[in-house]
Amino acid sequence: MAKIKQFGLTAAAAFIFAACVGNALANNANAADTLERTAPAGWTKVELITLEKSAYEAWKCKDAKFWGKFLSDNFVGWGSFGKLDKASATREYTGTDCEIKNYALSDEQVSSLGKDAALITYKATVNGTCGGQTLPTNSRSAAIYVRDDGKWKRAFHARAAIVDPKEILAKPANRLQALHEDYAQPTNRNARTDAMLAVEWDVWEAWRAHDAKKLLELTAEDISFINIFGVYLATKTDAMQDWSETYCDVKSVSLTDAKGTMLSPTVGILTFKAAADGTCYGQKVGSVWGTSVYVKSAHVWKWTFGINLPPRQDGT
Repeated sequence: MAKIKQFGLTAAAAFIFAACVGNALANNANAADTLERTAPAGWTKVELITLEKSAYEAWKCKDAKFWGKFLSDNFVGWGSFGKLDKASATREYTGTDCEIKNYALSDEQVSSLGKDAALITYKATVNGTCGGQTLPTNSRSAAIYVRDDGKWKRAFHARAAIVDPKEILAKPANRLQALHEDYAQPTNRNARTDAMLAVEWDVWEAWRAHDAKKLLELTAEDISFINIFGVYLATKTDAMQDWSETYCDVKSVSLTDAKGTMLSPTVGILTFKAAADGTCYGQKVGSVWGTSVYVKSAHVWKWTFGINLPPRQDGT
């Protein structure tokens, strides 16, 4: 009887593994086919969302081979312990300490960043653990795809857990000081990074001062934003209203460890670490992992999208 029971468990496990591998292979094949067949003249929402879903399937099934062709060589993002490049992202996404039972993507929005780049935002619902810790069930996520030699590749990814502001801002009092000590010297700086960083400083200062007029000048016509609480501000009107409100009382801001990643001569991603000396919702503000996307128009860089995350250790 014990042998029959053991056989049943083994068979069940084999069936689950085969199903996972089968789904991964099917998704990878579909993704690869989509990558190959994408017409140079444009893209569709369905194509890019299909690719994004294939990445979640590869994460669930720990498919190490998937990421080499799927990620751009210039990939940048945020993971469990900080900023990611292609190599570190591949290691994290295929880590054996993550057990993903199921996932679902919803409320997908796709917008153009030029003819060869596109932004996807969506709500991700994940049931799983990484490092023995339960992952946030609901998150707001962002991914950027670029076309490289006719193939779409993921160039950026980050997820902001949807949480109560009072919970996320309850940080130890020394977090701000620690950030200044650890990241006082920016790295990977160049002229384009400096140009985007200069605008980023102005954006943060305008936010600190609740200066809606200045924020209007610094941002593109169409913008969206995911804040550290996982709140998605889908339009410029939504963002301006939120940023100009007075729930935050901040004396000064700090931006450090900035890096610019160019997707094209007119589109760039700026990643950085930020800190604010003040309070939001009556709670002391902690450190932030920040990402802003800029578009260049008439020789001027304009802020068009951002996602801010509290430092975390919870999987990809």
